[in-house]
Amino acid sequence: MTAPHSLPPTATRPHVNWFVWIGRYGTLAALLVLIAFNMAVTPNFLSLQTLNVNLTQVATIVIVATGMTLVIATGGIDLSVGSLMAISGALAPMILLGEIVPIPNPVVAVGLALTVPVAVAALFGWFNGFLVTHYKIQPIIATLVLFIAGRGIAQVLTNGNLQSFKNDAFQFIALGRILGIPVQVIIMAVMVAITAFVVRRTGFGRRIIAVGGNEMAARLAGIPAQRVKRIVYIVSGALAGIAGLVVVARNSASDANLVGLGMELDAIAAVAVGGTLLSGGRANIIGTLLGACVIQLVRYTLLANGVPDAAALVVKAGLIIVAVFIQQHTERG
Repeated sequence: MTAPHSLPPTATRPHVNWFVWIGRYGTLAALLVLIAFNMAVTPNFLSLQTLNVNLTQVATIVIVATGMTLVIATGGIDLSVGSLMAISGALAPMILLGEIVPIPNPVVAVGLALTVPVAVAALFGWFNGFLVTHYKIQPIIATLVLFIAGRGIAQVLTNGNLQSFKNDAFQFIALGRILGIPVQVIIMAVMVAITAFVVRRTGFGRRIIAVGGNEMAARLAGIPAQRVKRIVYIVSGALAGIAGLVVVARNSASDANLVGLGMELDAIAAVAVGGTLLSGGRANIIGTLLGACVIQLVRYTLLANGVPDAAALVVKAGLIIVAVFIQQHTERG
């Protein structure tokens, strides 16, 4: 018999894993909070000039971080992206100014300045992938080689000098507009759209995720893991090369000491904040886009409110730590 004063069993409430929720929607929520904060506190935040500044600044981060997402999804890392930007940014003015080979035809010169540096950066990306796959060198060590030597190569190419130039056709990629939208933002959107499609809708995208999730199982399933890794490093190098072109076109000058400096931190932070597992096995391209926007808006918010730019480095590092912490608890949940 049931005791007269016994209580009915309580309904089981669904367990809410807040780490999972934050992992899925935290980046978007953080971006909305930053926007709301700036709307309330920062003067002229909603002006077209402010929007243009933030979009153009975030474009290069997103382009590089898109390639970084693919590399990290395979369980790797690419520390060389900033140096590859410097190499690409050094080569383009040299081609335009005829410092390598005189090119009388300006159309040919612009075409070569837009393609050769990207091809060279992609070749260096292949070199990274070759070290990782052929010699089995840890990705952080393999890409550290070009992180150090790559900027040295760019400095040797330019003799350490600032390269100033003016070429409207070449600089259209950074200073031009189509229907009022900066061309570099359009380039960013195209890169994101293509990469997101590849990851979500193609067999190669599934192979990337499989290799990062469990490389041994992927090999047993017939997936050419080494080839997949080499390709993603090539893509990362090429995208870094494109970003380098955008930077020098925007500045009308190339400085091998500064182009791409610290970009590897920005890219890794954007990937981590965007929800891609740093251990591999997941690639959230849209999350990377949102993560890059958060990184840029944090920096803008600090500067607009009188906080030194150096503080942004500390904040970026903190964001990476928080993102990794959330990822670990999400996986456990």
